[in-house]
Amino acid sequence: MEMSTVNWLAVLVAGISAFVLGGVWYSPALFGKAWMKENKMSVEDVQKGNKGKIFGWSFILCLVIAVNLAMFLNDPKIGLEMGIVYGLLTGVWIFCGIAIVALFELKSARYIFVNGGYMVVALAMMGAIIGAWK
Repeated sequence: MEMSTVNWLAVLVAGISAFVLGGVWYSPALFGKAWMKENKMSVEDVQKGNKGKIFGWSFILCLVIAVNLAMFLNDPKIGLEMGIVYGLLTGVWIFCGIAIVALFELKSARYIFVNGGYMVVALAMMGAIIGAWK
């Protein structure tokens, strides 16, 4: 695996894009209310969280995911379309992982689709960025 051919700026932008998408996805405008309801959390509960820890680690983990995906997409033949496909397929892996854990935790289908859906969309978006930006 040749690390020198990875577009690290694209990886950074892909990671940032997933982080920003999470902010929108879990906002009250989209799925935030459903996510809180499925987790039996209130706005007050969410506000009590350690924001530095939550957002700091989330950002770092988005970057780790982007780097990992870039390793799989590190082929000059892979462009926008295949980047999206591979991102979607990777998102399906994560969706299934979330679903398996959620089933054992007795979580609802809504919980699975909110969290798994975010990962599918985020990975497809990251794949598009990394695949297109060679």
